[in-house]
Amino acid sequence: MILKCVIIDDEPLAVKVIENHISQIKELQTVAIFNNAIDSLEYLRNNKPDLLFLDVNMPIIDGFSFLESLDDKPLVIITSAHAEHAAKGFDQEVLDYLVKPISLPRFIKAVNKAMSKAKDHSKMDPSHDHIFVKVDKKKMKKVYLDDIILIESLKDYIKIVTTKDNHIVHKTLSAFTDELSNDKFIRIHRSYTVSIDKIDVLEGNSVEIRGKRYVIGRSYLEDVKSRILD
Repeated sequence: MILKCVIIDDEPLAVKVIENHISQIKELQTVAIFNNAIDSLEYLRNNKPDLLFLDVNMPIIDGFSFLESLDDKPLVIITSAHAEHAAKGFDQEVLDYLVKPISLPRFIKAVNKAMSKAKDHSKMDPSHDHIFVKVDKKKMKKVYLDDIILIESLKDYIKIVTTKDNHIVHKTLSAFTDELSNDKFIRIHRSYTVSIDKIDVLEGNSVEIRGKRYVIGRSYLEDVKSRILD
């Protein structure tokens, strides 16, 4: 399971530390960074990250007030230079409270809590087995993740190839890949994201899916091999 992470923090050094810690844990992926909470609202409305690293003392709105404004909260880990706010954080049911500077061992301990919680949630939440895609101006269609073979980039559009039919959607491949369950899909090329379960053969710098070969981009090769061979 890969957890998609969002960082909200107005301190560049703190962001760099958190981002570096995330990069050292293969089960985590940074999908967005914001230096204040207000700028993250639109992203959080349109996307569903798994884990939010949230600072407390920020301009415009503080982290706790921001949390109270969210209807659909991801898992939240508070990051703050002030230990005295911890009790308030746990009152708001945050997963953990990390005091800056954040050491890697302490970070890993918090992430382990998130991984455990996310696994329990995915077992209970049947909505994780499908997504809705906008196939025209007035129509949304349910697509089951297990039916998706691959997604192909067509500039500002994508083609979702499934076992039943294909769908052309006005969205970039990067944006759509971020919405998918990252333990089921992997980006293999700037033009393709594929279902790991649908890969029949991995050979050299290519994969075979249903009798057709797809080249793995050079920058994606190491990640593809580690994900498939682990």
